[in-house]
Amino acid sequence: MSTGELLTSEPSELKFTFELRKQISCSLQLSNKTDNYVAFKVKTTNPKKYCVRPNAGVVLPRSTCEVMVTMQAQKEAPPDMQCRDKFLLQSVKVNDGVTTKDITAEMFNKEAGHVVEECKLRVVYVSPPPVQEGSEEGSSAGVSDSDGRHANAAEFASGARAFTEGLAAQDMSSEARALVTKLTEEKNKAIQKNNKLRQELELLRHEGSKSGGGLSVIFVILIGLLGIIMGYIMKKS
Repeated sequence: MSTGELLTSEPSELKFTFELRKQISCSLQLSNKTDNYVAFKVKTTNPKKYCVRPNAGVVLPRSTCEVMVTMQAQKEAPPDMQCRDKFLLQSVKVNDGVTTKDITAEMFNKEAGHVVEECKLRVVYVSPPPVQEGSEEGSSAGVSDSDGRHANAAEFASGARAFTEGLAAQDMSSEARALVTKLTEEKNKAIQKNNKLRQELELLRHEGSKSGGGLSVIFVILIGLLGIIMGYIMKKS
């Protein structure tokens, strides 16, 4: 903690957990322990590297203000993880009711006779924590669980497909049975008609023999018709 007469900043140094190609943020808490309005402004020696929000503002009496400092993604690490960048926190007492829109650079001009309190903050890089073996095992377990879920899903899909094919086979077998039943009924009807025709032919032959063979032509025609019907029945079966 850095303590001044107007503002107290916490922490006293800006710590960034350094990681390549990744933006990193650090929070700075400003506390006003006085009964006065205090305006502040944050400056840095490397403005292109850092983004400060807000970089200026007013802290009300007995209140706090949070400042977020974001370091842009870096392509390479500095030697020995040492950083020479610094921040300067300037604070000045202002009139009651002053807002952020009223802040000007002239307020922090010492040459103009303003009493400006300054606090320097250095930047510290912290190496990221090493990956623990337990977390790797947990990650492996997560992969195994994921594989298990994929396997269960594949088994479920296979079972559903087999069930659908079984239903289709049952539908086809039902249609086949219905067709066989229909053909059997037609065949039985044809056999009945054939038997009836045979009986009629025998009757005609018997009557023809009595009449002296006058019905021989009719007998031949009936025999031909009987042969055609039997051929049709056998072909359809």
